Amino acid sequence: MYHQSTHGQPPPQKAPRNWDRAVWSLTALETLLVSMALITPQMWSRLLPSASSTLNGPFPASIAPVITLLLYALPTVIGFLNRDWQRAILLATLPAWIGLGIFLIGATFKIGAFYLVSADHVTANVSVLELFAALGGIGWLARSLLKMR
Repeated sequence: MYHQSTHGQPPPQKAPRNWDRAVWSLTALETLLVSMALITPQMWSRLLPSASSTLNGPFPASIAPVITLLLYALPTVIGFLNRDWQRAILLATLPAWIGLGIFLIGATFKIGAFYLVSADHVTANVSVLELFAALGGIGWLARSLLKMR
């Protein structure tokens, strides 16, 4: 039987389970925020008829800047918390993939099956995915730079 010697080195440590839970919790929160952001103001007015302002969805205008900050900061934090750049980009873009997928499926009921491939929609959808991938990558790069010091 082959046994690899470590020559007195401690075994490599795995990431704590709480760290993984935090990453997945942030990914779920970002997915929820992205999905809520893709709901149109008209839909919010039908869902919440008593709300005074539908532009901010179910959120009061006073915390709308916080929601916007979270939409940009969470993919960066998710990227920062991951050790591998592949996982950082995957988990940072996953909320956009899910949110856009739900939105596109809903849009095809109203607009038609070719909504996804129309030129202006493809550009917008790819831009969202690129933004989330870039933010996750920036977070991972920040982690890598801090580890080098």
